[in-house]
Formats: sequence, C-alpha cells, structure tokens
Amino acid sequence: MSTIAFYGSSLLSSYWNGAATYYRGLIRDLARRGWRTTFYEPDAFDRQRHRDIDPPDWASVTVYPATEEAARAVIAQAARADVVVKASGVGVFDDLLLAGVTAAARPDAVRLFWDVDAPATLAELRTAPDHPLRRTLPALDLVLTYGGGPPVVEAYEEFGARRCVPVYNALDPDTHHPVPADPRFAADLSFLGNRLPDREARVDEFFLRPAERLPDRAFLIGGNGWDSRALPANVRHIGHVSTRDHNAFNVTPRAVLNIARDSMAATGWSPATRVFEAAGAGACLITDAWVGLDMFLKADEEVLVARDGADVAEHVAALTPQRAASIGAAGRRRILAEHTYARRGAEVDAILRAALASRRARSVA
Repeated sequence: MSTIAFYGSSLLSSYWNGAATYYRGLIRDLARRGWRTTFYEPDAFDRQRHRDIDPPDWASVTVYPATEEAARAVIAQAARADVVVKASGVGVFDDLLLAGVTAAARPDAVRLFWDVDAPATLAELRTAPDHPLRRTLPALDLVLTYGGGPPVVEAYEEFGARRCVPVYNALDPDTHHPVPADPRFAADLSFLGNRLPDREARVDEFFLRPAERLPDRAFLIGGNGWDSRALPANVRHIGHVSTRDHNAFNVTPRAVLNIARDSMAATGWSPATRVFEAAGAGACLITDAWVGLDMFLKADEEVLVARDGADVAEHVAALTPQRAASIGAAGRRRILAEHTYARRGAEVDAILRAALASRRARSVA
C-alpha cells in the first residue's frame, strides 16, 4: 500500500474551512485505490471544537498543537511517506511546513503542492519575488489545484512549476444526496458561505440586492460572520451550518445560490464545493456567471445563471416548483455522470502513480 503524508487545514472540521469536503472526497476515494493517507492538521481557529466528522477509517488524522515545536515534529513524519503533500491555507506555519516537508521527504518520494485557492496564491507570487513557494517550486514534482483551468496552469508553469494539473471539486454521492425537506431551512432562495472580504460585495449584489427587490419573498443565509451585518427584513441568518445539515439546507428552499469569490470569478473554471453539494442533493441551483461553467453544468437546463442581482431576482420571481424540480433533477444527473470524486480519485491516482514511478526511476539512476 502506498502512503501519503498530507499537511492541510483540517479533515475533521469544515468550520471556516471550505476545503474539508474536497479533502474528504478525494482522500476517501484514494483509500479505495490502495492509498493510505495520514492527514496532519493543526489545532487552530477553534476547528477541533467544531468537528463535523469523527476520525474516519479511510485515513489517519494527526492533530498537533499550533506551535512551532509541534509543526517541526510532524514535518519529520514526511520521511515515512511515498507522497508528501503540502496544501495551501493551513493557516499555521505555512512557510515552515512547505520548506520542511519538501526537505524531509525521501529522495524517492513525490513532493507536491496542492493549492485550494490558486487565484489568491498566484496573486501573492506576482507581488513577492522572494515568496517561499517561488523558491520551492523547482524542488516539487507537481502542483495540483482544485480549480482555475488554463489561466492557473499557465501561471504556475511561468513561475517554474514542472507540471500543474487542476483537480476540480466534485460530488461524493454517499454524503451529499436528496433528503426530506427541513422546515428550518424553508426559503425562496438560500445562500451558504462565510463572510469574506473578497466575496462580500458579490453577496451584496447577488443575494442582498435581490432580497430588497423582492420583499415578499423569504431569503436564508448561512455561514459565519453575517451576524454583525445589517440585513433586509426578509433575510434570515442562521450562522454556521454543519455538513450533516447541508443536504437539508440544499433541498428545502425553492432555489440555492452559488456566489464565487472575486478572484475565483475573475479566473474562471473554479466551481466551489457548494455547486456539487447542491446539485448532488437535487437542488435548483442559481449561480453567478463565470468562464468555464459549461464544463460542469448547462445553463437554463441544469443550472440558472445570473449576471447580476437583477437576474437573480428575475429567476426567483419566475421560478415555479415544477421548473425548480426539473432543473435540480437535470443538474443531479449531470454531476453524477461526470463529476464525482470517484472520477477525480481515478485521475489523481493515475497522476500520483506516474509521478512516483518517475521519481523512483530518477532516484535509482
């Protein structure tokens, strides 16, 4: 069995951690393909108090204190793995982890950087010639990203990456699927997302502005940070929504809204986990427009697309239960056919095995 040492934000908690679903779907599928992953996550940002899964049987999880001493201790464990992964956005000692695990990996091990926010990372690289990642890229076998398409691949290669491959978000149908409606989440339109500086203006435009235009309709917003924000009277805020409630949150409202962050929308080819979670539950999804959407869902048949808040309001006002159900069913069929973590896992498995064979051949030579 091949082994992976994965240094990321958190596998056990989705609290302020949008990559959790992505990590779980891929690592779980890789376990079915003969990979054993140890996930190293810091005890930081109150995530361990908000766990939404127990330690799984398809991966080992090491939770370490958010101290430099503890970080150095887990870095040493990289020497035991066939593949060493440093993910972006760990949030604690990122630079130390990147340099440390790259140096600690065995000569025959694959070293890779897994970027779960490529637009933000690349923006940093463009403004910092001495950025630690820029210095480390030549020592890495490859970069994987969870979105970004051709612009991200080209940018990483320009910065010196040997190879960059997007591995998009997807659906795990075992965890995200249709369930009975839950009155707690009743609304005409719902949105789930934490309040972040590079998304708030788009939330104003695509969610709050339609709420103001449709005062007789009910709007629901979930996620952290919105409690301190003034909201229209017809918008209800429910705070953090645990992953165990995502299915009910998605299936209960008439429609669910996806809003990309500024950088993701500008880059394109960057569907959030929410897109696949909602489609997998059979929800009628309304999304802001971004380049590459048609790679995942077809406009007007499998998803409704909005250029601005006025478009969102028009969709909500015109949407009948029958139309919503039809779009939700079509979107679910498309995602199940083409965009599951089983498909993504097969892709990553092939990438890792090829990289491992190449690395071992070079180390022998």
